[in-house]
Amino acid sequence: MLFCRVLGPLEIVADGARVDPGGPQPRRLTEALIAARGEAVSEDRLTEAIWGDTPPANPSASLQAYVSRLRKAFGAGALTRGPGGYTLIADSDADEFRSGVERGLAAAWPGDALRHLDAALRLWRGRPYPDLDAFAEAERGRLTELRATAVEERAAALLALGDAPAAVTDLRPAVRDEPYRERRWELLILALYRSARQAEALSALREVRALLADDLGVDPGAELQSLERRLLAQDPSLLLAAKPARTGRPLSRFVGRATELGLLSAAMAETRLVTLVGPGGTGKTRLALEWAGDAYLARLADVRSPVDLPSVIAAALGLADTPSRITGAGGLLLLDNCEHLTDAVADLAVTLLADNPDLRVLATSREALGVDGERLLPIDPLPRADAVTLLTDRIAAVRPGWQPTGDDLTQLDRLASALDGIPLALELAAARARVLSLGELSGRHLSALGRVPRGALTPHATLEATVAWSVDLLPDRDRALFLRLWPFEGGFTLEGAAALGSDLAALSSLVSRSVVAADTTLTPARYRLLEIIRAYCRDHDPDPAGSRAAHAAWARELVARTVPDLRGRRSARAIRVLNRELPNLRAALTHDLAEDPAAALRTAGLLEWFWVRGGHAAEGLRLLTTAMDRAPGAPPVVRARALSACAGLHWIGGDLAEVRRCVTGAFDALGAPDGEDGRRLLGQLHYYRAMLWTADADFDRAADSARASIEVSRTVGEPRYGVLPQALLGGALAGRGEIAEGRRRLRAAIEEAERDGYGWDGGLAAQLLIRSLVVDDPEAAFPVLHRAITWFREEDDRVQVLSCLAHGALVLLRTGRPAAAVTLLTGADRLAARGGIRLDNADPTAMAMLRTEIAALDPDLRASAAAASEPLTEDDLIALLTGLQ
Repeated sequence: MLFCRVLGPLEIVADGARVDPGGPQPRRLTEALIAARGEAVSEDRLTEAIWGDTPPANPSASLQAYVSRLRKAFGAGALTRGPGGYTLIADSDADEFRSGVERGLAAAWPGDALRHLDAALRLWRGRPYPDLDAFAEAERGRLTELRATAVEERAAALLALGDAPAAVTDLRPAVRDEPYRERRWELLILALYRSARQAEALSALREVRALLADDLGVDPGAELQSLERRLLAQDPSLLLAAKPARTGRPLSRFVGRATELGLLSAAMAETRLVTLVGPGGTGKTRLALEWAGDAYLARLADVRSPVDLPSVIAAALGLADTPSRITGAGGLLLLDNCEHLTDAVADLAVTLLADNPDLRVLATSREALGVDGERLLPIDPLPRADAVTLLTDRIAAVRPGWQPTGDDLTQLDRLASALDGIPLALELAAARARVLSLGELSGRHLSALGRVPRGALTPHATLEATVAWSVDLLPDRDRALFLRLWPFEGGFTLEGAAALGSDLAALSSLVSRSVVAADTTLTPARYRLLEIIRAYCRDHDPDPAGSRAAHAAWARELVARTVPDLRGRRSARAIRVLNRELPNLRAALTHDLAEDPAAALRTAGLLEWFWVRGGHAAEGLRLLTTAMDRAPGAPPVVRARALSACAGLHWIGGDLAEVRRCVTGAFDALGAPDGEDGRRLLGQLHYYRAMLWTADADFDRAADSARASIEVSRTVGEPRYGVLPQALLGGALAGRGEIAEGRRRLRAAIEEAERDGYGWDGGLAAQLLIRSLVVDDPEAAFPVLHRAITWFREEDDRVQVLSCLAHGALVLLRTGRPAAAVTLLTGADRLAARGGIRLDNADPTAMAMLRTEIAALDPDLRASAAAASEPLTEDDLIALLTGLQ
């Protein structure tokens, strides 16, 4: 258990004991990782945090040294590295502080609010993240603002509990600390008035007026001006909070939404108009009622004409008649379901707020009202855990005595995911649990989930009607485009949407109306439809086959455009793009297997390197085999490429017999190609044949095949297939005794890869050079080894990084470090096993040599060295190798 205190001087506790990270740099590293709140932080960002504008000559090595030191101090598993950078798994007082303030802001009763806010404020010991300067400025600012809000809301809770003198005691220094926060003055003046100190209250009012005028040149805000009027009139309601008419609450239990309740409290404290926006069924109305408690409620779902709005709102406010202008209203007005009347509601809200300074408005809608000063609070579906809790609670209500079993919890989790965490869908599914099992519920269509029970807050009778209400409000063009977006799996980009006829204007409209969700934290921004909305679109798309075909065509074009980047400077980006779109690629391949198997075969073959690099060898083989069976008449180049891809995937699996069969079949299918694609593929096949001869230690044939690959590659201007065959030729020459020439060619291949940006290819050439150097010059292998590791890490190829560590063990053996060699190999084996990687397949010749020599070592030495590897991560193993150079 690791706990870090960053609200003041850094303190670290690991398993109950204080830990000294040692020095300013490890402290900055720790604080930067804590500030990320469990997210990965890249090396570049950590370098900025630790050294600012003056990093050392080799910041990466220094950073790894500090990481290694912190891992030993923090314990196994706390500090890890993944594709995005380093992650620290730890609790912190900053997280406790945020949670405590959120609970305080969300509390229904002042006593609970006071308790939570007191506990949170006690955690504050000084300047947050004290060792970080500009790097943590944004996070420090957010925490400081949250503390300021907590101070004010604590005083408000004291006032609500009737302890005005205590509120005065707290607010005096608070006002001195931040004199321009009008909320503090408002609370102080009210606290003084309720403490029977009216003269001091008026004096404070004059003081803040003068302060704002002299320092800022502005008048007090609307809230202070309203308080001034009421103070001068000695309004008796100042002594007790006014109680508006009750809205009434549902009988069922309210689940989750602690964060949203806290954000809503903070927003309503700063502005007089807040709109909860989100898709239908996400629980906007329930959340508003839960927060508001007693409020004036105007239900607008059944209001069909803007002409009727004033009378509905007047009735909600308790007015017998509808005046031409409503004045004198105060408290909180809840305007529910505004999406079909947004313009009219917006105009009326502006007038109401201008004519009634003591009135606040909370609206629910599927799109913003668009009023100046409006604060938006998006309401998303429930997180998985809360969705399961809601399902459990509602099912227990219709199944007396039911307690979920382990299998039930698995089914509940699956059902919550299938229903996107949408509260309305969960409620309807739970109601069906009286007559259906949980497994049956998971497969039900949204139209089969039944009708909404009496007393529910939604104005629609079924979930399908809720979705239809949102879709029917769309303009005709937007609706037509929206209904075509359902084929996308796992989301889509603007480019993907354009392939199905959409554009930025339409997509922006759909996002603003909450029928499409946007994640703008990614670049490019990513969009998605909730599964329930997807199902509706699929059922109502006038041309579903055309939409599926357009989606598949987009996926084919994406693959054709992205695959050439998989082996070059842009390879890491290409892998990320294809990984991100993998659900869409699978959907497109499924479509093409049924409708155009030859197209599926071409796409699956082009993705060979992605199947290898992404760890999807089994999936790639299955798709390729299925497509070849269904497309026997595919063009020769397409069929040969597919067989070549199968050969590469079988090589990863260690089945050399299948590799030979596939390579031979690819040569036969390709014949004597005359096109550039065919010749490029021929060069790759010669390269694969060279790999096979190398594995058989038939270095003469390996060299001949490598030369053939080089020659073909030159005719099509394919530098990457120049690097790889050059490397294999160098390895073959070294293998048959031409050591100097073999190493020269290997070094030339490495230089070529460095120049042209083919990092993976350079890494392979480096491994072949290492295998040659360990024979007679193992010390010279160290720099080559480190370059290979750097290349493969840049390429995000964990298999080859672990293979390099195994090669490093061989180098350590040959340089007289047997214990370190065993530790390194055992650690690499353990990490490979965890990832389902067969390490011996990466380089069978080198691995066989290494394991034979390890087995000959003293058993006691092997046992103790192997035990030393147990807590070591990949970064630790690399640091170990670096330190022994």
